[in-house]
Amino acid sequence: FEKKSQLENDLNLITNFDAEITGLKKRIRTQKTIAGKTAGSISKTRHSTANSFEKNIVNSLETMGVDNSIFKVDFALRLAADNDNNQISVVFNNREYLADSSGIDQIEFLISTNKGEMPKPLAETASGGEISRVMLAVKSIAAESDNLPMLVFDEIDKGISGHIAQKVGAVMKNLAKNHQIIAITHLPQIAALGDKNIYVEKHEGAERTTASAVTLDESSKLREIAKMLSGETISDAAIESATELTRFTP
Repeated sequence: FEKKSQLENDLNLITNFDAEITGLKKRIRTQKTIAGKTAGSISKTRHSTANSFEKNIVNSLETMGVDNSIFKVDFALRLAADNDNNQISVVFNNREYLADSSGIDQIEFLISTNKGEMPKPLAETASGGEISRVMLAVKSIAAESDNLPMLVFDEIDKGISGHIAQKVGAVMKNLAKNHQIIAITHLPQIAALGDKNIYVEKHEGAERTTASAVTLDESSKLREIAKMLSGETISDAAIESATELTRFTP
């Protein structure tokens, strides 16, 4: 009886092949429309949030020494090609758009850091230091929205120095009031603001490379910051400067 039922189903499929295809296409279209409503809702939320996000980024960049900046979130939609079954697409506003797990929006960050220049794609125009500060600004805002318990900054201070480094350190210090911050840095201005400092060193042996990590007390912390300022020979002036850096209050 099982075999009879299977053969009947197969025969019915052969007999009504076109109708089956039409039915499946309708079901697919229905599911794409349902997914499209969700994608449209996500897109609407993104658009409504973009303006405040842009302002927050600009304010954060100004705090870190990037004056006169313009930051824009550029939205784009990509139409799906006809009869391409390898594409994932949804139906939104009676049109079929390419989609992925995050929705239908193709988003690019545009930035201008010089007065009079039009915003251009971040990846093409910003220097290493500017990208680091934009990433810090983005992470800071995301952390507030998502209530992230911990943030890890792996040399996010790359490409900056001097008073700008201190401003970046101040942003990180303020972030640390509500989040645990783990920061890997080579800058004394930022290391000086750490609540707990760990000195990490790499050792190359005959057969393998190992790393050591030592928690520093206040005295050791001052010496290591002084080394960052003056090199292996630590002068009294370097210790003084290191002490001043640790006393800085953001």
